[in-house]
Amino acid sequence: MLKNMLKATVFATTMAVAAGAFYSPAFAESVYNRGTAAESESVDPHKTSTVYEANVLRDLFQGLVMQDQKANLIPGAAESWTVSDDGTVYTFKLRKDGMWSDGSPVTADDFVYAFHRLEDPATGAEYASMLYPVKGAEDFNTKKGKPEDMGVKAIDATTLEVTLKAPTPYFLEMLTHQATYPVSKASIEKLGADWIKPGKLVSNGAYTLAEWVPNDHMKLVKNPKFWDAATVKFDVVNYIPTEDRSSAMKRFEAGELDSYDDLPTEQLADLKTKFGDQIHVGPYLGTYYYAIKTDKAPWNNPELRTAISMAIDRDFIAEKVWQNSMLPGYSMVPPGIEGYTPAMAKYAEMPQIDREDAAKKILEKLGYTPEHPLKMEIRYNTSENHKNTAVAIQEQLKPLGVDVTLLNTDTKTHYSFLEQKGDYDVARAAWIADYKDPETFLGISRKASGNNYSNYNSPAYEAAMDKAAAAGGKPEERMKELSEAERILVDDVGQIPLLYYSYHDIVSSKLHGFVDNVMDVHPSRFVSKD
Repeated sequence: MLKNMLKATVFATTMAVAAGAFYSPAFAESVYNRGTAAESESVDPHKTSTVYEANVLRDLFQGLVMQDQKANLIPGAAESWTVSDDGTVYTFKLRKDGMWSDGSPVTADDFVYAFHRLEDPATGAEYASMLYPVKGAEDFNTKKGKPEDMGVKAIDATTLEVTLKAPTPYFLEMLTHQATYPVSKASIEKLGADWIKPGKLVSNGAYTLAEWVPNDHMKLVKNPKFWDAATVKFDVVNYIPTEDRSSAMKRFEAGELDSYDDLPTEQLADLKTKFGDQIHVGPYLGTYYYAIKTDKAPWNNPELRTAISMAIDRDFIAEKVWQNSMLPGYSMVPPGIEGYTPAMAKYAEMPQIDREDAAKKILEKLGYTPEHPLKMEIRYNTSENHKNTAVAIQEQLKPLGVDVTLLNTDTKTHYSFLEQKGDYDVARAAWIADYKDPETFLGISRKASGNNYSNYNSPAYEAAMDKAAAAGGKPEERMKELSEAERILVDDVGQIPLLYYSYHDIVSSKLHGFVDNVMDVHPSRFVSKD
């Protein structure tokens, strides 16, 4: 047997040389084919909003701080930092060996430029409100102030000072978000809109962008200028979008994908039997909800929104549609954030049949019956799971006098429509924690948030959120104030929370360093393959 193996090796080597190849196992590329459930819309950190884009940008760029494979906070472009006694001034020391992929140094001025660009109204950044805790940021973004008035200052090339309006306990965690990543001023000024194109994108992360074929793949290659390049195992990371979850399972089985970030949950039991420990399901800080157009008749009536929310049988959806891989949700903030008690809908403990009776009475009072139904359209992005959820809700509401129609688009089109404040009734949405704090779930319903798809606008809610922010230096008081703000949002049904997320990943047993965590964060730089 050994002789035959040696003969085969000699034959293969001879053929390779004859063909002009210079293949050697020592120089073989290490490739990670990373499946993703949706196409990225952009690789501009200031013009992205989905988790699919966040995964890519986490590989291309590095913020002041980052997350490791367990989603713990670790130094990033900054090797250290100090905080003033009053909790409002952060001083970051940047790495002296931090470089852009073109070999130029990453400096404090790059972060000043990036933070100004994020807040510049001309950028139109959906996540501009993320930096509102920074002194002067909101004023600049809302055209009431100037960029130089922002509390962001380069003390020298490697020292960045950031001044906040008030103590903000989640500020460091917030800096792991792609909206706060640096961008190359020189590259943007030289190339304009072309700065994000493959082969031209200058980034400071573990990888650079080599190719992008829409709806086929995005090829990232190892960045030799990255300060920690020696520990990065993969030479190439291919992000491969596959919206059809069932097709993704076939591609995984065929070895075309090493991992994939979702599952067709109606097949979950069979998938667990077939793939065993390669199926990863666990608690995830995320809320699956329906945005409802609160500024459009008849949805501007809180009583009507309450009736729709009450009538939805979340237990059925969690059990039958999602195969118990999700939990019924009655608050915008999911459980699991230390020190916080979510404000649940008041009908959460009511039996479902009683909820439906109460919803029916409200609908009848408003003039809606099976004979004179309320017309309601549900928009959702491509996914068997989202379709099955919408169909279940369609069937649940029909006996109560609600005529539901469904409209499906691909994920990129769906979220672009919502971000542009398109005209709709109800739309599937989700929020995954940007950081481990209730504010990330509550901030999206604020008037100024680019992620406020419902256009919810409540002076009482705004005041309550401001009050919570003012209590930043008193953690217990702040959590209490945030819960009271959530109570206003939930009672108004500014959004319709439906489920609390679990992550649903399929991961090849050949991969190492892909560690389960509540943020479902898996930087490629920490992953390797047999």
